[in-house]
Amino acid sequence: MTNEKEVRQALQGVIHPSLKKSLVDLGMIRDIIILGQSVELTLALKAVQGPLRNRFVSAIEKILKELPGIAQVSVKITTLNQEEIEQLFPTIPLKGIEKVRHFYAVASGKGGVGKTTVAVNLALAFARNGFRTGLLDADVYGPSVPLMLALPNSLEEKEGMILPREKFGLRVVSLGMTAGETDAFIWRGPLVSKMIRHLLERVNWGDLDYLVIDLPPGTGDPSITIAQSIPQASILIVTTPQEISLIDVRRSITLFQKHNLHIAGLVENMSSFRCSHSAQPIEIFGHGGGEKLSRESGLPLLAQIPFDLELGRSGDNGMPLLVSAPDSETSRIFLKVASELAAQTAEVAR
Repeated sequence: MTNEKEVRQALQGVIHPSLKKSLVDLGMIRDIIILGQSVELTLALKAVQGPLRNRFVSAIEKILKELPGIAQVSVKITTLNQEEIEQLFPTIPLKGIEKVRHFYAVASGKGGVGKTTVAVNLALAFARNGFRTGLLDADVYGPSVPLMLALPNSLEEKEGMILPREKFGLRVVSLGMTAGETDAFIWRGPLVSKMIRHLLERVNWGDLDYLVIDLPPGTGDPSITIAQSIPQASILIVTTPQEISLIDVRRSITLFQKHNLHIAGLVENMSSFRCSHSAQPIEIFGHGGGEKLSRESGLPLLAQIPFDLELGRSGDNGMPLLVSAPDSETSRIFLKVASELAAQTAEVAR
């Protein structure tokens, strides 16, 4: 007999055409009841007579009637509440990003996992693979992208829009460009959210294939703002093999799932260290954390990045690894991740 889990899995195939996610993941399919050969469920829409109503109902009925033992499907229509509508369909246009096709926000549950290093080199990998790419440093508490790319701490405006700096084939904006290297950001709550939206709306990003967003660590206001402002963004979660890192990363995953954002996968940073005195890699921060989290969450582990001394040095010198050593083993890992993420977006587009 078909159970609710099997029904939900089958309905993953019903995709919202503009949000590019399944109705199940968007929270639009609810109250599934199975009675013998009959399935009853509720479909929540913006309006009872919405333009996609018949399309969704037909797709739901067709998929469920193909399940073993299901002969009848009943779909009840209800409406999303105002909060749900605003979350799924933001009404405030963000002018600066209207020509950006895809968004990847790099996140972690805690600091010190190398999230910014991953974000910078991932953006460079997209660019090296031939995509027009931007990088937004949204880490309001510790913006370090200007240092890693040797960019000046200033931005220019034209016709009321902020112009990104261009470096190594990237268009870059960072909060670190709006203050000196030793200035502290003492922002809380609404001010943080306001600044993030400001960077999304007033920066003239232009025509981009990908905008990579470096989020601050944790599950606070900046991450929530991104979730609410760009519902079509995909999240790349960075962790290390340590259990203490996994605890915080799990919280981060829960946050983004709560806001119905697509999590593209996991990257385990500082996975192991190769020493010239040994043929075996040294697991400084433990073993198997990324694989364990992948099994628990069902998210793909896209890469295990080694503890590469040159990766850190190159960032400190303003010449990231994809620029200073593009053919290195670690650079090839970033290029592979960029290719896999590009394949994901191409698959969704189809």
